[in-house]
Amino acid sequence: MAKRPQQKLQLPTEAEVLEFIQSSPNIVGKREISRHFGVKGGDKVGLKALLKRMEEDGLLAKRQRKLLDRSSLPPVTVLEIIGTDKDGEPYAEPVEWDERQAGKPPRVVIEGVEQAPRKGDRVLAKIQSSRDGRYKFRARVIKTLSDRSNKVLGVYRVLPGLGPRIVPVDKKARHELQVLKGEESGAIDGELVEAEIARDRGRGLPMARVRDRLGDLNDQRNISLIAIHHHGIPNEFPERVTREAENLKHFSREGRTDLRHVPLVTIDPRDARDHDDAVWAEIDEETGGANVIVAIADVAAYVRAGTALDREARIRGNSVYFPDRVVPMLPERISNDLCSLREKEERPALACFMTFDRSGRKTRHRFERVVMRSAAKLAYEEAQAAIDGKLNDKTALLLQGVLKPLWKAYDILLKGRNAREPLELDLPERKLILDAHGLIERVVTPERLDAHKLIEEFMIQANVAAAEELENRKTPLLYRIHEQPAEEKVRALAEFLRTVGLSLALGQVMRPKHFNKLLKDVEGKDYQHVVNEVVLRTQAQAVYSPVNKGHFGLSLRRYAHFTSPIRRYADLIVHRALVSALGFGEDGLSPDDIAKLPDTADMISDAERRAMAAERETIDRLVAAHLSKQTGALFRGRIAGVVSAGLFVKLDESGADGFVPVTSLGREYFVFDKTRHALIGERSGDTYQLGDRLEVKLVEATPVSGGMRFEVVSDAKEGKPASRRAVRSTGRPTRAKGRKR
Repeated sequence: MAKRPQQKLQLPTEAEVLEFIQSSPNIVGKREISRHFGVKGGDKVGLKALLKRMEEDGLLAKRQRKLLDRSSLPPVTVLEIIGTDKDGEPYAEPVEWDERQAGKPPRVVIEGVEQAPRKGDRVLAKIQSSRDGRYKFRARVIKTLSDRSNKVLGVYRVLPGLGPRIVPVDKKARHELQVLKGEESGAIDGELVEAEIARDRGRGLPMARVRDRLGDLNDQRNISLIAIHHHGIPNEFPERVTREAENLKHFSREGRTDLRHVPLVTIDPRDARDHDDAVWAEIDEETGGANVIVAIADVAAYVRAGTALDREARIRGNSVYFPDRVVPMLPERISNDLCSLREKEERPALACFMTFDRSGRKTRHRFERVVMRSAAKLAYEEAQAAIDGKLNDKTALLLQGVLKPLWKAYDILLKGRNAREPLELDLPERKLILDAHGLIERVVTPERLDAHKLIEEFMIQANVAAAEELENRKTPLLYRIHEQPAEEKVRALAEFLRTVGLSLALGQVMRPKHFNKLLKDVEGKDYQHVVNEVVLRTQAQAVYSPVNKGHFGLSLRRYAHFTSPIRRYADLIVHRALVSALGFGEDGLSPDDIAKLPDTADMISDAERRAMAAERETIDRLVAAHLSKQTGALFRGRIAGVVSAGLFVKLDESGADGFVPVTSLGREYFVFDKTRHALIGERSGDTYQLGDRLEVKLVEATPVSGGMRFEVVSDAKEGKPASRRAVRSTGRPTRAKGRKR
């Protein structure tokens, strides 16, 4: 019998795949691509290989199991207006963009605005692909975040023979500014100032006038302003929002369950100003289980859908916490007064009543709108000290009836937590201790107490109850999702583990317990820290979504944020959903809330990333300012990142991050081994690997950018000379030349 002629694979080109992803209004994965291009049977193997090759070449990325053009933008993002085109249409560039990964930022045309934003403005915008050949994307402005059209934040410098100038803090700024004569406003050299661009002369430096002197750059208050300005974080409430907050009236007790007799307590950081959760527990001696109440500030009673307060909170997404200040999601009238569960004062709350059996399994729950009165405001350390036998006048009265039952209930809930085996990563956080002048006194890593863990577990269980309640009642909500690690990241982890003599079975469904066993196995080993780092980098980022995809890290099938509506908009949406689902009132979800859930999820996920970046950058700037007078000093640290250009080093004492350029490592070529997360000397075998301990010398510290440059003074780890051919087989090496010494 004659053989059938083999058919040629019918596969799309790379360009056709990218065009389909960009033009599709829906989620795109391998299945959607197969269906669109009619790829069937054996051809799917070829398609999978094509998509994998596009990922490796940097053309595609995976985000929440969607395939994305790596040069694409999130559905909602912050843009900065760059100028206007020949047709008079404003165009912009994304504020957050990784040029190392994706090249130059794309230009986005702004459409459908009555009053066009001006150059320098930052806007929150909804992104769509553009069919205009001049632009890859078009955007519709949701909110103007800051009018920066002619304002610049910078450092005032007096240069001999050149006159006063302003050095912008924004790294993207192309020019310094020349200050007009007589427009210095008394500024002195080294001050942080806000300036107004007077005119752009076309040739030479733009001219500016100083409008506001913000003080010494070493003042941490001013350093946090740099991050606020750079990320376009709204830090002033519009007058209509403030007026609306001031006009709010106190709540009504009507229709609420009275819990004023229940000794609920708040347990928070010592310096907390807003208190949005209170807890109480009792032990059921008959069953060995526990009854728990978690009462959360009823923000939905004050912030109604569609109001100016609501619109502003949605734009902000969350409160942003700096060492010197909080940029709140809601005005202080709400966050620190009407909704804060103050000691001995009546407040409205949405309470979750939960019952747990002796194994820590939640057997039932219910929600009620209540009126409560906090019995006490406690700090974590204060509550823990009482349990440890160190009482004060306040905790002595609470120990037997309130605190001991809480700790006994926590012991029960801990059994349930241990049974589900959430991911147990050791991620110590640094905290800056400031002196009376607002400067860093020291940097500490606070001890993680059982009091912290108790509140965390109570909040997790209330969050689970909220998600379950709304899902059971088929009510739309925003889930907090954390997806399984991407397959390619797990493969990369397995390849790395082989380099240190460990193994990870591929092909299995990964669970947090698999990572926990790995972390347990490396405890006390030389490579414990590097394995922890690589496992962390393997994980996906948690985001908000109207579609449930579970929470991998917590090992939960469904999860939502319910417990912090004062500082997170997602929690406020969940509160409204509960009000609607349970018939608690007219202040629940609006039709507009429901219609905008996908956009809201994208917006607040973006706001969360923005806040984290701003907080991290501010800490880096503060630490750089703190260490700037110690140039030449030696420090102990650990390699926290490895790239072809050099090493990122985290100092032990301060947690500060700095960079060691590869050109300072030695007088030979260093090969970047991506699999081992290492730079390896081509001749000597000198190895610098993620997690290695080092001694470094501080060469330069720049408070404005938060950058620090180090040189390694300790010996490298001995290893085999880098074989470029061998390394290429496990990764893609980059050859970088060290300096001659």
